[in-house]
Amino acid sequence: MAKKPEDSERPGRIKQLRMIAKIIKEANPKGMPIVYASALGTLALFVVIGLVTGWFWYLLFIGILLALTVGLVVFGQLAQKAQYSMLHGQVGAAAAILQGMRGNWEVTPAVAVTRDQDIVHRVVGYPGIILVSEGPGSRVQRILVAEKKRVQRVALDVPVYDIQSGDGEGQIPLAKLQRHLMKLPRNLKKPALYEINNRLKALPQTLPMPKGPLPRGAKMPRPKMR
Repeated sequence: MAKKPEDSERPGRIKQLRMIAKIIKEANPKGMPIVYASALGTLALFVVIGLVTGWFWYLLFIGILLALTVGLVVFGQLAQKAQYSMLHGQVGAAAAILQGMRGNWEVTPAVAVTRDQDIVHRVVGYPGIILVSEGPGSRVQRILVAEKKRVQRVALDVPVYDIQSGDGEGQIPLAKLQRHLMKLPRNLKKPALYEINNRLKALPQTLPMPKGPLPRGAKMPRPKMR
């Protein structure tokens, strides 16, 4: 007999939770004890209140549900912090954070790349077009301005924001990047998003330049003629 879809999904979920717990443990050895302590502390509180008031079994049931909820909330927060710590300093970290956003966001990673591995990602959402850079502020401002001009050629009436992600002065840390985008004003409606995405797809893609000299015998690609 064929297994039910629900039965086939359970081992995957349990394995996924174990993997996340392992990541939390590597990032913070005290992480999982904090999860257990928060859940057990919540349960113990309701047990004590149940013994004092005489509603033991009722509050025990409520305490178990709340203990699981508190444990999962703390587990999720620690998992998010562990993700940020793992991505910190890696090329493309901002794109990974942006692609994890919930909602109607269209993320296009690496629309502009330099030889020094400075990157600009493009996000389309209800605020408009958001350009998010990775790299030192002294270098990325130039490619941000260039990409902003390129985008405005096809989206003249759409707000365009430029954001620098990083730990430098005036930059947005990875842990606050999603929250920063969510706070932007909602300037567009849903039908306008599809139209903007179609316009942006018509833009020619920029080819990243490799860092250092070109290998011997290598040729630059020729642009396609239309």
